[in-house]
Amino acid sequence: MTMDKNGIKVALRAHFPVFEQEGLIEAIARKGIYLYVPSDQYLLEVGSFIKVVPLVIKGSVKVVREEKNGEFFLYHIHPGQSCAMTLASCMKREKSKIKAIVREDTELVALPVEEVYYLLRQFPTWQNFVVETYSQRFEEIMQVLDQVVFHKLDERLLYYLKKRTRHQEQLELHISHQEIADDLATSREVISRLLKQMEKRQLIQLHRGKIVLTRKLV
Repeated sequence: MTMDKNGIKVALRAHFPVFEQEGLIEAIARKGIYLYVPSDQYLLEVGSFIKVVPLVIKGSVKVVREEKNGEFFLYHIHPGQSCAMTLASCMKREKSKIKAIVREDTELVALPVEEVYYLLRQFPTWQNFVVETYSQRFEEIMQVLDQVVFHKLDERLLYYLKKRTRHQEQLELHISHQEIADDLATSREVISRLLKQMEKRQLIQLHRGKIVLTRKLV
């Protein structure tokens, strides 16, 4: 799949309305590279040099922090968003501290690192976008910590499912029990048991590789 510069401009206007400052979209499209990334591919590994900053226009990317005992889920990047951790490493010229995994077929505009510095100097709107990205991601990480510390696993699972469907704007989640378990730092068996309980309460419907939320839950 390919997209020319005009196509990139159209996609940016549709998904990044915050880029309203004259000349900003043109500047991004001039240097930005359209990428189509199939599901389950790694977009970024821990320790990699940051070469581009992703601007997601379709699909989603999961960002995790790798620890000795496994991975800790941080947040998802959805259309109209970018990665705060990548931006931070880019600004400090550091290697990546996170792992980014494409969880569904995703399209994005890859903005070269050197262009990020240029946009910061030239466009206040881009500066505002970077600051807002930091703020949103910080809030999401705080919500994750709040869920881990103050809520039981069944409550965290409910919150997780609602949040995923809210971003996707549909009640179907094409997701495995193992992926949910990984994101919530527990076992697949525990998640499967909790999902079965939710199905008995008519909150969800379980299918092979798919979970459908009912109106009773949302």
